Amino acid sequence: MRRKSASCPKKVASDILAGFDKHYRLFRYCAQQTKKLFEEGDWHLIQQLARDRIDFYDERVKEAVDLLRRNYGSLLMSESVWAKIKTRFVTYLVDHKQPELAETFFNSAVTKILHRDYYHNRFLFVRPAVSTDYVESDPPSYRSYYPANPKSGGLRKTLKRLIRDFSLNAEFVDLERDLRYVVHAARQVMPRPIKVDPDCQIQVLSSLFFRNKGAYIIGKFINANMPQPFAIPILRDSSGKLYIDTVLFNVQQIATLFSFTRAYFLVDMETPGAYVQFLRTLLPNKPKAEMYTMLGLHKQGKTLFYRDFLHHLKHSHDEFIVAPGIKGLVMAVFTLPSYPYVFKLIKDKIAPSKEIDRAGVMRKYQLVKEHDRVGRMADTWEYSHVGLPLNRFSEELIEHLKDTCESSLSFEEDTVVIKHVYIERRMTPLNIYLQQGTDAEVEHGITEYGNAIKQLAAANIFPGDMLFKNFGVTRLGRVVFYDYDEIEYMTDSNFRRIPDAPNPEAEMSSEPWYTVGPKDVFPEEFGHFLLGDRRVRKAFLSKHRDLLEYEFWQERKDRITQGHIEDIFPYSEAVRFTNRFIKKP
Repeated sequence: MRRKSASCPKKVASDILAGFDKHYRLFRYCAQQTKKLFEEGDWHLIQQLARDRIDFYDERVKEAVDLLRRNYGSLLMSESVWAKIKTRFVTYLVDHKQPELAETFFNSAVTKILHRDYYHNRFLFVRPAVSTDYVESDPPSYRSYYPANPKSGGLRKTLKRLIRDFSLNAEFVDLERDLRYVVHAARQVMPRPIKVDPDCQIQVLSSLFFRNKGAYIIGKFINANMPQPFAIPILRDSSGKLYIDTVLFNVQQIATLFSFTRAYFLVDMETPGAYVQFLRTLLPNKPKAEMYTMLGLHKQGKTLFYRDFLHHLKHSHDEFIVAPGIKGLVMAVFTLPSYPYVFKLIKDKIAPSKEIDRAGVMRKYQLVKEHDRVGRMADTWEYSHVGLPLNRFSEELIEHLKDTCESSLSFEEDTVVIKHVYIERRMTPLNIYLQQGTDAEVEHGITEYGNAIKQLAAANIFPGDMLFKNFGVTRLGRVVFYDYDEIEYMTDSNFRRIPDAPNPEAEMSSEPWYTVGPKDVFPEEFGHFLLGDRRVRKAFLSKHRDLLEYEFWQERKDRITQGHIEDIFPYSEAVRFTNRFIKKP
């Protein structure tokens, strides 16, 4: 027994790392398979692969924890053994290519075994132990090209070689034409005259970024030590041939590709830390937590977010308060004014009109995480057993949480422990935006609102509750849906016309003269609860009258049922080459 106890730290550390390595092999395999599926145009399988991948992490953590409990039992209850396990684990990461991810996996496994009293740096990686600086793969994470070198053949030939180096197993419709467009677009944004500096080069990340129907090349053009980020989306036409759809140079357009409202990319990365480091040279204002998350490494994003949050708490002193806006029937929401996020707890007693319970709400949030959010639904980070300082809570907030979510709270001396919480980006509620906005802002808000609903519908999502309070406006003016308790698949919704009333008395009655099933939706009714405000009504009827018609919804549902996946671009139609350079007949 003593011998087994002595060897326990080494074996446990080795078993945890083996569990992580298995997870990351499967993670990379998904991206490798996606390349093949993209070449074949199998969009449904790409979406399924992206959904399945989200569950991989928790499955591997459960496997690892079950193995540890089965093999080591009571030995895992020793406080001293876990400090030794962590120390041993660090030694295994010296030459590891994903040390930061392995540390997070270690945390996930250990927190399934130890009580939260042990959630500190002696037993967990509250702080990283192994730096990812200069951790590189072989071949390296990005490739460099030198278009000004006389041997390169010039910019267009360099770009052609750059494209070919991704080894896509499909022909291009007309690559020479596409490259002419890329060069022309580049000349429009580059300062003139262009003086070629000795450091002139193009750097691109070595793997393609796959999402839905697109494959993206991410890189930067450097001249005179001035980097110009770019992203090149490659699409596939109905005949199976490829084409470059556009080139994005605007930093905000590129940032939108990595927005928290988008589905995660599938990228084959041996050294994810190197990818994040490269991406942050393009988008320095994007937090590392969001970068890792958008690369599909949402658990790492969650770890980094929490570290950033704890750091902010230590260096701030404002109080958590009840979030502004109309209080919800399902969630209690609070925020820290100095930090741009909201914290959402499921209420103990959900309003009967909602016809949903706690488990149902959690299923809806998981649906959103697994689904293509098409830039119109906010992603969330989900945490359990979060301890926050009691003295940072306003009295009003504590009373509100006790009244609505008492079963989710416990108090340990000077700490509030929240058993389960969702955290998401703070936005201006659309109803407040519309109430306070100018006429131009109201028109913009309603235009965006309708566009959001139409894009969600194209992605097989019906919001359910379409009230303006359930949508938010981002700092860039984009409208995003964030209240998920009534969300449904379009294909599960039954869109109906309101039948004619049998007589005038029935039409004047407060009760419907027709039966209503649990999944029935009557688009004609939307106007009654959305269009009370004169300015809102004018903008809505001008831009999105079709949302009040049964035909719009049924046509979208029919297309989805027939297996059609809509083209939803994470950039404006105006920047596509087909709208910029190709002459219309």
